[in-house]
Amino acid sequence: MSHPFDSLTPDLVLDAVESLGYLSDARVLALNSYENRVYQIGIEDQAPLIAKFYRPARWSDAAIEEEHRFSLELAEHEIPVVAPLEREGRTLFEHAGFRFALFPRRGGRSPEPGNLDQLYALGQLLGRLHAVGATRPFAHRETLNVQHFGHASLATLLDGGFIPRSLLPAYESVARDLLARLDDLFASVTAPSIRLHGDCHPGNILHREDAYHLVDLDDCRMGPPIQDLWMMLAGERHERLSQLAELMEGYQQFHDFDPRQLPLIEGLRSLRLLHYSAWLARRWDDPAFPPSFPWFGSERYWGDQVLTLREQIAALDEEPLKLFG
Repeated sequence: MSHPFDSLTPDLVLDAVESLGYLSDARVLALNSYENRVYQIGIEDQAPLIAKFYRPARWSDAAIEEEHRFSLELAEHEIPVVAPLEREGRTLFEHAGFRFALFPRRGGRSPEPGNLDQLYALGQLLGRLHAVGATRPFAHRETLNVQHFGHASLATLLDGGFIPRSLLPAYESVARDLLARLDDLFASVTAPSIRLHGDCHPGNILHREDAYHLVDLDDCRMGPPIQDLWMMLAGERHERLSQLAELMEGYQQFHDFDPRQLPLIEGLRSLRLLHYSAWLARRWDDPAFPPSFPWFGSERYWGDQVLTLREQIAALDEEPLKLFG
């Protein structure tokens, strides 16, 4: 069975870029991306460009354009972000049935989760991001909540036949217990909902020439600010407390942080785990996925998931991280 990306050939990619007036040197380098298809394109007498071809039927045009406007708004406030390039006032283009955007090439190294020497600057960057994100809501993009990331994810997994029958009762039971806890947690915690990066893991923050910049706002959405912060933390509880203090010292220079949302950290981690498994299931018809994730569907993977979700239930019983001072 064919997939829409099967027809996205190197020649089509080059034709799409050149349709906007660029002259390529015919060099096409596929970059590491599964959700969309991303390429580095050589341009005659200029720096290479990055061409991002959006997965068909995932986002509406309005949602993609809203992502682009958010990136450009951040750039206007001098927040270092890799924003799409504009041509005649547009950032989203179409060629041969594919929607695509162009970006400048930016390199750098990802920060290390939990690195105290980096967390103050990362906090400043994310505080500036959220100061802009809090000024208005998204109109066309999802909100991060238990329904979208939790219950819908479990429904996908149960309907898809990916969980081995021997582990299905155990997985369904622990997942439903976890979701009941998450429903109660998110209902009980008061947290603002602002425009977020949404997928702010260290791989989407690059460091170069003593500065950090944000990349890939493809998953930007409404949600609690802590979503963009918790993945900066790593290690044991005492280590994460020190890391959180350093992160917040930089963050609160630019944006106030409501500590009442700290109990959501383990809840958000739980949702990310459920959503990741469901994401693989939803993309399994893409020929890039089975060879890249051959362990998905194995008894070992799902047995590990049962244990991990049980650990998350236990983590929800622990005292949340706190700010001191």
